Amino acid sequence: MYILGINAYHADSSAAIFQDGKMIAATEEERFRRVKHWAGFPSMAINFCLKEAGIGLSDLDHIAIGRDPYAKVLKKIIFLLKNPSGGWEAVRDRVRNAKKVSTLEEEFIAIDSAVDKKLVRKKIQQVEHHRSHLASAFFASPFEESALLSIDGSGDFTTTMLAIGRGNKIEVLDSIDFPHSIGIFYTAFTQLLGFPHYGDEYKVMGLAPYGSPNYVEKLKDVLIFKTGGLFGLNLDYFRSAKSGIISYGENHVPQVSPLFSDYMVQKFGEERKKEELISQYHKDLAASVQQITEELIFHILSGLQKKTGLQNICIAGGVAQNSVANGKLTRSTLFKNVYIPSAGHDAGISMGSALYVYNQLLNQPRGEPVRSAYTGSRFSNDEIETYLGSRNIPYQRYPDQQLYEKVTDRLINAGVVGWFSGRAEFGPRALGARSILADPRRTDAKDLLNSKIKRRESFRPFAPSILKEWVSEYFEVNDEVPFMEKVFPIKPEKHSIIPAVTHVDGTGRLQTVDSLISPRYYQLIETFRKKTGVPVLLNTSFNENEPIVNSPDQALDCFLRTDMDMLVLENCVITR
Repeated sequence: MYILGINAYHADSSAAIFQDGKMIAATEEERFRRVKHWAGFPSMAINFCLKEAGIGLSDLDHIAIGRDPYAKVLKKIIFLLKNPSGGWEAVRDRVRNAKKVSTLEEEFIAIDSAVDKKLVRKKIQQVEHHRSHLASAFFASPFEESALLSIDGSGDFTTTMLAIGRGNKIEVLDSIDFPHSIGIFYTAFTQLLGFPHYGDEYKVMGLAPYGSPNYVEKLKDVLIFKTGGLFGLNLDYFRSAKSGIISYGENHVPQVSPLFSDYMVQKFGEERKKEELISQYHKDLAASVQQITEELIFHILSGLQKKTGLQNICIAGGVAQNSVANGKLTRSTLFKNVYIPSAGHDAGISMGSALYVYNQLLNQPRGEPVRSAYTGSRFSNDEIETYLGSRNIPYQRYPDQQLYEKVTDRLINAGVVGWFSGRAEFGPRALGARSILADPRRTDAKDLLNSKIKRRESFRPFAPSILKEWVSEYFEVNDEVPFMEKVFPIKPEKHSIIPAVTHVDGTGRLQTVDSLISPRYYQLIETFRKKTGVPVLLNTSFNENEPIVNSPDQALDCFLRTDMDMLVLENCVITR
């Protein structure tokens, strides 16, 4: 049985394909379109998935769409009736969007005109946004029973959903409706702090350790904690949401409208301008926003744990990308085990909707836990050599062990290396397949990367990839973190050993590298360890203000327009 899941006409559009419950391929459309967070119909991702599965559109048994425009339709109507001024614009936008998501047969026919439209229509099943998130986490987890949380800005008129998973079934316990959203709260303050673009919230998370949380009490008038692990917003602080929050336009690029009201400006100050320096007040406000967000997440989870009595928790949704909060979950709640998928954000909707159809609706048994994010594009050495030859690019091809020696020697000698190996990752993190690597022992590594390639804000940290057997020696929390989804404190005595990946607060957003899941990346780090005594590499995404590279030509172009020292395409090495 083949099931295709998609996230369409929503930020981070994507596709994932399963055969009898096993994921064959999954990828984001942005990797092909080269536009961050691209939000149209994921035709290129769909074609990729079908090709990886070796089937055509007509061979699919089910098509799962991770969105249900008619979910909570009565509550939507009531909301619009309560907000009549400007409401018709909102009604028009929602009807237009509902029609677009509900009539995707035409989009599929454009992929394969030989397929009967009626046949496609019969195969389509729409799965509500947050149920898709829940499924992406629980059905992919190793847990037979778990509490579940989906939490983000908004999807299908829900912002937070609490549930319990048992076997191949999910039971929703409670939900919080739009516009009461921790995602909207965090985004509004992200904008106020001068970061206006979709997806900029991680910048506030990186800025927060430079400040003190002096305004947490003041923020409690904005974010209202309620009994039972629930919450709400004081809507006086937010622009009316009646005309929508996110728009996409014809170019399918998500644009977030200003979310803060004049009252928020009055209480917390003017929006920081693009050219305005980041002041200590901005840093303190970022620290306060991050801390109260963590407190709210723990409040929600504590209520959920009390309700379920379980020790396992699965989390997905945009707020599940807050790796600082994720790293504190087992120390701040009674949950002992945490699973967050590699694509916990909206790209994971494709994976989750397919799993929901397979397990929940079709009552099929669960497959093996998803422990690998490597489900994207791949290229052989022969394909790469043919391409390099067509570009007249000089290179050397090395066997694996010699390759590891060459690359680690370059890293030790202040080199910055583009590492393109195996299948691309599914999700926003580079995990050793499409990565830029550097020596974590260098105090100037961050400056090297920013000057040579990234050119990003100096306050943003770089991440450590560490061999999983060595985590307890370097970090104060010993846990498997395969998808770089948690931040842990680095032991004080190791700060000077790996300064390039130690953030200002002494933490690191780690990736634990397993030899069974990432054998080549593991061997590269092990070769570095044997030479230096340090089982860690600095790892950042292989891109330059663009989506992560997906193919050899994109990797080469990034190498050529930056000052990277070495490019590794599988076993082919290009140096300056």
